[in-house]
Amino acid sequence: MSLVSDLTDLVSSAFEAEGLDRSFGEVVVSQRPDLGQFQCNGAMAAARNAGIPPRQVAERIVERIRSDSRLSRVSVAGPGFINLTVTDDYLAGWVARIARGDDGLRVERPRRVLVDYGGPNVAKDLHVGHLRPAIIGESIKRIIRRLGHDVVGDVHLGDWGTPMGQLIAELEDRFGDLPYFDPDYTGPYPDEPPVTLADLQELYPIAAKKAQTDPEFAERARRATFELQAGRPGYRALWKHLREVSVRAFKEVYDLLGVEFELWLGESSVHDRIAPMVERLLASGVARHSQGAVVVDVADEDEDLPPLILVKSDGSYTYGTTDLATIEERVVDLGREDLIYVVDARQSLHFRQVFRAARRSGIAPTDVTLEHAVNGTVNGLDNKPLKTREGGLPLLRDLLAEVIERAARRLDENDLAVGYPEEERAEIARLVGVAAVKFGDLQNHRASNYVFDVERFTSFDGKTGPYLLYGAVRMRSILRNATERGFEPGPLLPPASDEERRLMLTCVLLPEVLVRSAELRAPNHLAEYTFGLVSDFSRFYEKCHILSEPDPDRRGAWLGLVEFTHRLLVECLDLLGIRVPDRM
Repeated sequence: MSLVSDLTDLVSSAFEAEGLDRSFGEVVVSQRPDLGQFQCNGAMAAARNAGIPPRQVAERIVERIRSDSRLSRVSVAGPGFINLTVTDDYLAGWVARIARGDDGLRVERPRRVLVDYGGPNVAKDLHVGHLRPAIIGESIKRIIRRLGHDVVGDVHLGDWGTPMGQLIAELEDRFGDLPYFDPDYTGPYPDEPPVTLADLQELYPIAAKKAQTDPEFAERARRATFELQAGRPGYRALWKHLREVSVRAFKEVYDLLGVEFELWLGESSVHDRIAPMVERLLASGVARHSQGAVVVDVADEDEDLPPLILVKSDGSYTYGTTDLATIEERVVDLGREDLIYVVDARQSLHFRQVFRAARRSGIAPTDVTLEHAVNGTVNGLDNKPLKTREGGLPLLRDLLAEVIERAARRLDENDLAVGYPEEERAEIARLVGVAAVKFGDLQNHRASNYVFDVERFTSFDGKTGPYLLYGAVRMRSILRNATERGFEPGPLLPPASDEERRLMLTCVLLPEVLVRSAELRAPNHLAEYTFGLVSDFSRFYEKCHILSEPDPDRRGAWLGLVEFTHRLLVECLDLLGIRVPDRM
């Protein structure tokens, strides 16, 4: 239970006592702080059901709760809005309760959740298109896990299919004397890859273009794909090298970004289950033959979707086939109950087709959640999808390097980290740069597009990641200075000013914010809350001169509030995937 749910229970009981449904008693944070800290809007809906004026309903509810010791003021505004303000003792008690770890957030029945939020293709470096899924997916995973659910993240590599065959054919043209291409060679194969990621970056577009313009090459690439998937030893050994080189490079960038995947599975992980799955769907009548292909009809009376193609007329499988088999793997082998895909909104049609096929086939039972949590694009200052001067997608490692370099200059401009060892300054710049990128993204709703503005994101003023880090570092500095002067945090007291009261009120609202962020798969709610927490602390710090306060009990209470606020802030930033430096 939280403070808001406690108030909801109070008001709901009053509705029930009036012979009305308890659901009308929901309490929310007030949209008019001048009238009260919280409000209940249920009187209007209750009045429609009861056939009496809403203000009369509201007045009856207020009369029932007016004398409750938790409330300092209750009133009715407008047609029937119920406004509530809690007592300072009650507020301070809830802050102390949450500070002890009793936030009521652990769910009674944890779900087994998988978040799919990677999707990079082997042989291609991460680019800006991978930024939003990585940042948003990591935060969604952490927030859901914070509520007590069993959550894993899967990178879901694009490591199988036609592009691999094209690369194998191109490599054979260039390095045909290597043992991978000798069908009579029995091994062992080299331990080290024959190519680097830079080589693959060069070869990948060349091979793809040749496959479009050279029919003979395209046929060899198709045959190489077939033989790879059929298990030809040399091709499998070469494919493993291509995958290892790529994964190593992916992990470098994801580590820099603070993104951690529990699973590094890919399309290849489900290859062996695809053929039996297709046969089973044909036998059950869920799939059918159509003009030489195998399809699943997914249209219904609400939406006329095209069929999902499982097998093309040339006998090859599609991304839809792989994704359907992946759902089966996640439900059957991994025992996941909720599958959340953080993927570009432009893939919406694809996921609607796959999800419907999964339902109709029984691969995803009705008690399994399938959800496409769409994300928008990262745009440049021209408000168009971000591209390099050459017109390509910026590599993620280059983009991060640019921001980190700008963050280092920002430290100099603000006289921060002055005189620190160079290694520590570089680490602080890295943390500031990553915070700038992540908060710049997460403060927007995941489905919206946003402008990537390095100058604005790296500023220490305004709603930015660096501003939040500075707030956390300042709290640590206050606590260190207090310790050096022999002052220790003490028990919390009821607030002595509006600024302290507002900070306490913000602190106790975190449970609702986390639940809302998790349910909506929308970390922007947590990002907004985190900014508000730092802003409210700044106002409190300006008003209350903590270290010079002569009253030891009040000084200790304020230090206790600083300590608790700092702990909440660090936790919020961690849930956003942002790490705080020790000093700045």
